[in-house]
Amino acid sequence: MAKHTESRALRYAVIGAGMAGILAGIRLLQAGEAVTVYEKADRLGGTWRENRYPGLTCDVPAHAYTYSFEPYAEWRAYYATGGEIQGYFEKTAEKYGLMPHIRFGHEVVSCVWDEDEARWTLGFGNGGTATADVVIAASGVLHHPRMPEIPGLESFAGRAFHSARWDDAAQLDGARVGVIGNGSTGVQIVSALSQRAERLVHFQRSPQWIMPVPYFEYSEEQREAFRRDTALIDAIRYDKDYWASINRFTQAITHVDGPEIAAIEQLCLDNLETSVKDPVLREKLRPDYRAACKRLIYSWSYYDAVQRPAVFVERQRIAGIEPEGVRMADGTLHALDTLVLATGFHADRFIRPTQVLGRGGASLDDAWRVRPTAYYAIGIPDFPNFFMLNGPTGPVGNFSLIDIAERQWGYIDQLLDLLRRGETRAIAPSHAAHADYEERRIAAARTTIFGSGCASWYLDATGVPASWPWSYEAFADAMAKPVLADYEVRAAALA
Repeated sequence: MAKHTESRALRYAVIGAGMAGILAGIRLLQAGEAVTVYEKADRLGGTWRENRYPGLTCDVPAHAYTYSFEPYAEWRAYYATGGEIQGYFEKTAEKYGLMPHIRFGHEVVSCVWDEDEARWTLGFGNGGTATADVVIAASGVLHHPRMPEIPGLESFAGRAFHSARWDDAAQLDGARVGVIGNGSTGVQIVSALSQRAERLVHFQRSPQWIMPVPYFEYSEEQREAFRRDTALIDAIRYDKDYWASINRFTQAITHVDGPEIAAIEQLCLDNLETSVKDPVLREKLRPDYRAACKRLIYSWSYYDAVQRPAVFVERQRIAGIEPEGVRMADGTLHALDTLVLATGFHADRFIRPTQVLGRGGASLDDAWRVRPTAYYAIGIPDFPNFFMLNGPTGPVGNFSLIDIAERQWGYIDQLLDLLRRGETRAIAPSHAAHADYEERRIAAARTTIFGSGCASWYLDATGVPASWPWSYEAFADAMAKPVLADYEVRAAALA
């Protein structure tokens, strides 16, 4: 019997209506495919919907944090605010006709593969179900808040809340405010509130290296010029100096004794030494690990903020929380009206807690028992026709995840072509290919700056850096074309 191919009409389910889910939905619609995007919330936007805290800003230049097919002239400054980005995603989804294809209030709680039918059945929190030939998991990385385990937290008499669950009723202006955590979120909140609060205490387990960056607003005349000529936007998005900095950064994190990382460390050190005048405060803010070991903080205003009279940096250990405020190990009590928990997210969840069962009942929880992982951050053995955008082991750093997702989509789309043409009904990475990838990745990850001796959300439960450990160019090359020999293809149509 000779093998033949026949085009197939496929049904696609996209999980999540954040940046990556919007991308997948639009690209599938443009290809004339039948697609439904399932979103647990009542509004799209992902991380830009859930995070609404004062000072929220993307640390990627605004014109570089846009879809390649949808430049945007209306950014008000070099770095966009969270509200602006949320608006951009909403306008883009409307413009490209995606909104009627989004099912809001549909939290996907299960995905089960049927080998005989070569399709997935999705179960929703509202009790409904749906089927799809292909699942695109675009659920994001940082969407499960990590709550700190501090004795007495529930006893606090004021308002205490996670930064991703912002309480609009909380006292801020003229109030006593505490911020626990000093990743990008904590730094941005402190910068925004430093001239609003009567007293602002920034609680830090360890200080962060701060990379100085430029900041400026665009004038109405500049925005009008962008509207008239999108080439001016492309000149920023594709600026050779910007991309050279991205490539230098990935060279720095993968070559820990090279000149690129030395230059980053010197920039951060010079920023601390020249920006913070008080020697006592300067030492409080001096990290004891190498720059970029944790995700670098990009800020043009934090060092100014913490030197204002109303701001106090607290480095002592927190003993507990009382109704009146935060008690330190040395007995000091910081009396507070509002306590913000900028304590980050569980970065190892991805699509979980959704139950995903693949071929032969294989469980995603079992596959990820040691660490979440995917072959080139895209697919998982035994989970056919299941593809991830910004999945585990992908590049995470100080660059645009939109660009990452677009490159990943180009790779995934080539695999989808095999399904569309009827050359196979099911495709997934082989165990051997995934094992080889993970062996190489883990060995390389241990030698990156992320593995140089600090604690960060980049590390998995075993202490191995969880992100892409090679250069940006290597990622772009890998995404250019799948190595089909590394995939298992089954149930091809036969005559």
